[in-house]
Formats: sequence, structure tokens, C-alpha cells
Amino acid sequence: MTENGSGTPRLNVLVVDDEANIRKTLTLCLESRGHAVTSVSNAGDAVSEAGRRVFDLAFVDLRLGTENGLDLIPPLIASCPWIKIVVVTAYASIDTAVEAMKRGAVDYIPKPFTPEQVDIVTERAAAVRGMERRIEALEEDINKLRPESSFESRQPEMQRALELARRTAPSDAAILIKGPSGTGKTVLARAIHGWSRRVGKPFAVISCPSLSPELLESELFGHVRGAFTGAVSDNPGRIAACEGGTLFLDEIGDLPLNLQPKLLRFLNDREYERVGDQKTRKADVRIISATNTDLGKAVKEGRFREDLFYRLNVIEITLPPLSERPDDVEGLAVSMLSFFGAQNHKLLRGFTPEAMHALRNYSWPGNIRELRNAIERAAIICQGDTVGTEHLPGSISPREPIPGLGDPVPLSVIEENHIRRVIAGTRTLQEASEILGIDQATLWRKRKQYGI
Repeated sequence: MTENGSGTPRLNVLVVDDEANIRKTLTLCLESRGHAVTSVSNAGDAVSEAGRRVFDLAFVDLRLGTENGLDLIPPLIASCPWIKIVVVTAYASIDTAVEAMKRGAVDYIPKPFTPEQVDIVTERAAAVRGMERRIEALEEDINKLRPESSFESRQPEMQRALELARRTAPSDAAILIKGPSGTGKTVLARAIHGWSRRVGKPFAVISCPSLSPELLESELFGHVRGAFTGAVSDNPGRIAACEGGTLFLDEIGDLPLNLQPKLLRFLNDREYERVGDQKTRKADVRIISATNTDLGKAVKEGRFREDLFYRLNVIEITLPPLSERPDDVEGLAVSMLSFFGAQNHKLLRGFTPEAMHALRNYSWPGNIRELRNAIERAAIICQGDTVGTEHLPGSISPREPIPGLGDPVPLSVIEENHIRRVIAGTRTLQEASEILGIDQATLWRKRKQYGI
């Protein structure tokens, strides 16, 4: 999280007061502490500003001419659910404070106030917001914990990719990560965010193929209540939720054509509109995208906008497949075994020489994801303290040659081996069923049939 000179996180602050001197005093006080301040004189302008950009903190005067500042609290929270509101009043009383808290305020200061009082409430609000962000980050890390997040490699191409990622992480440039499915593009994107100045801000992932075009637009830009059937409440969208942070768009090649100009506009101008709303909003969010397809070919075929391709591809990082990184397999496998051993409450000391030989010499069509699945399986079924070839999937360490096309075996054997390989190399059963050309119910029956 970016900090100002006093060590307090830098906040986006909204000041709402009908007295020009109060607005000026608060603005100077807050800006001198390194915060970004927007000041307005009335409730209408306050709601308008909150609709255009994301604020962490708001100072709201209790008396705004003929308006009651308390009435402004709910619409501000509706626009920015995480905003912390401090009521400023010359009529301080217990009743006022209680009513302000009931409506969603977190604190209040009386007029006249001192810079020290402003510092206290600001630091208190910053601490709460910072704690919320840390909890969100921890929850996401726990939910998406991956043991393959090792960024050490002996392979020159991978070393160059990692060095480029580290050197460009502190910038705000858009980054396009290329590589086959399962090579760790999401893990690298998360690492780039962690190496950047945005590390204390949110990081979120949107998988472009996993949502319909309508839901993808809503997930990305947000929507207002009633924008479409089922939109029973406002949704700020991932861009607003990632204010100051990073948004990772996985498999960007599947972004629908009708959404591509909207994403291009956001990349160029940092402006967007929610679905069903004409209000233009702004956000400071870095975009990292990834693809396992040839976007250049998609551009030539008219499936992807050329201007968007070049805008996303300011920095291009290519991750090599695991088959080209045989010297990295051992280190990854050992790290994963330690992780999954601890997860399953086992003390696993390593692999037999035969098992490691099998791991190093396998082609890994599913890349790191397939290696992860294989090591997790081995950690679960291993009864001793060392993983042997008998604990590895048959496709990696076959007890006998795997039948192939044209071999004198039943068709069901060929089908079973193919399904096993596809599942091992895909992230979800939905993705596997799409590759296999069957629906998920059929895939479920096949897995049950073959004991996969």
C-alpha cells in the first residue's frame, strides 16, 4: 500500500462542506499529509463525484445549507461500499453521533477542529481500510494458494521471462503473459502485482471464457439495479473493486468483440460506464492479461481488435512449457511434495530415484498444472515417507507401455488414456469436457466408468 510521509496509507478523500473556508482548511490539512482530495459544496456534487471515482474516506458536514448531511451517507456507501465516512459538525452531541453511526458513518469531529483531530480520525479510518484490504488479500491467498509459485529456474528462457517481469512490475504498463495452458500465468500475474507499488491494493482475476458476454461485462464494469433480469442490486464491478490495484484478465483472446472497444477505452482513458448506467466513471487500475492462443492470428482473422492487441501488449512475457524446463521439474516437484505433505499431515522426505527419473523424462502436456495434480495425488496415496513410481499416475510412470492409436487394444482403453491426459492438463472439468467434445454429465459417467 502506498504510504505518505507520515507512514499512513495514501487515501482518496472526499470533502463535503458548504463553507469554503472549511473545505480549504480540510483540503490543505489532508494534502499536506499526502492524501488525494476532492472537495465539493453540496450533496448532489458529492454523489456525482462518488459515482465517477473511488474514495476511501469522506468528511461530510452535518449541515449542507438546507440539506442534512446524514442523508448523504447511504448514497455515498451505495457508490463506494468500502468508504469510511466522518461527519463534521458544529452541533456535536451523543444523539448526532449515534444517528450518524446508524446510517453508516465510522466517526465524527466537531467544529472548530484542529489538524491533530483530523489526523486522528484519518489515521483511524486508514487503519481500518488497510486491515480490510489485508484481510481481503489473505482470504484470496488462502482460497487460491498454490504450491507452484516458485520463481527460480535453471532454464534461460524462463530466467529471462522472470527478470523481465521483475523489471517491469514497478511500472503501470499493461502486460501480456503468453504461454500454454498450465504454465503458471496467473501465478506470475499475482507475483508481478506483489512486486509492484500496488502491492497493498486489491488484486482480482477474471477468466474471460468462464462467463457469458453479458455477465462478463457486468463482472468487469459493474451494473446498476434493474440493468437486466436478475440485477436486483448494484454491482460496482471488478474495476471499481480493484481501485489502485491490479486486474488480471485470463485468456483475453476469448474477450467478446463487443466488449473489446470498451476495454480499449478504459486502457486509454481510465474511463468506463456500468451496465445500465450512463454515468462515466474513472478508476486507477493496472491491467495484466494472459493468453494461450496466437492473438496475432486472431487479429488477422478479425476475432480480436488490432488496436486493443497493441495496447495490451506493451510488455510481452512468454512462459515456456514445462517440457522445455526439465531441470526445473525436480525443484518444483520437491516444493509441491513438501506443501501437499504438510496439507495431508504427512512427513514426506522425497522421491525414489526411479520416481524422479520418471518425472524428469515425462513430456508434461498439462505443464505445471499437471505436475501439481500428480504430486498432490502421490502425497495422498503414499503410505510411507518416500514417493515411488507406484504412487505416480500411470501416464507418467507406466507399469506397461500406454496403448496408442493402432495398437491391438479395445477402443475403451484408448478413450480412457485420452480422457486421463486431458483432465490432467486442464483446470476444470468444464474445460476438459469442451476439449473432449462431450458434456459434463457424459464426462462424469466416463470418469466413474474408468475410475478417474
